[in-house]
Amino acid sequence: MHGFGTSFAATWRHNGWADLLADAGRTVIGVDLLGHGNAPKPTDPEAYRDLEDHVLAALPDDPVDAVGFSAGAMAVLWLAAHHPQRFHRIVVAGVGANLFEQDGDRSRAVAEAVRTGTADDPQLRYFADLPEAGGADPEGRSALAAFMGRPDRREFTADLLARVTVPVLVALGDRDFAGPADPLVEALPDATRCVLRGVDHFATPKDFGFLDATLTFLDAQAF
Repeated sequence: MHGFGTSFAATWRHNGWADLLADAGRTVIGVDLLGHGNAPKPTDPEAYRDLEDHVLAALPDDPVDAVGFSAGAMAVLWLAAHHPQRFHRIVVAGVGANLFEQDGDRSRAVAEAVRTGTADDPQLRYFADLPEAGGADPEGRSALAAFMGRPDRREFTADLLARVTVPVLVALGDRDFAGPADPLVEALPDATRCVLRGVDHFATPKDFGFLDATLTFLDAQAF
């Protein structure tokens, strides 16, 4: 599962993940979050209330190994807490202490940057440019802004994450604003920490250290 403003193709196929997993004999299930990539792009925030259902519908009945980055990691963890039997092993990246912090002002600032394509803050500038990098039209910008403005945003707690009973690799760059990873690692019953040295949030999906750690954790190295 990719992060906000990107897609399965941009995050996992273009960075080589899909090919390496296929070489290891894995069937790759590429899912675009609602409002992203090839998924439907509603512009009403209400349509994103249960966006995880769209992901769950794309999964087979048998347990899967899942890899999620940022918003995709949040979706995977939420689903694993409510449907642990659908997962075998999980890798999450780009999430940590930020899961436990509710910052409505920040979310609204990101949504506005995405909607208008303008921002002065460097981090917000990244989000403002994401739709253009992905070739999104004005309606695509509106869909991403609606995604950020969805009602009933998920609240992660230690009690909720205690229900994620499968093994989880938590990979986080030491320059990632989502950190530190400690609260997330401590809340998960079976978590392994992986520190990505010199890596910030946005560089994570193309980091070789993240890729190697994931393939090892999933026992998916090609021989």
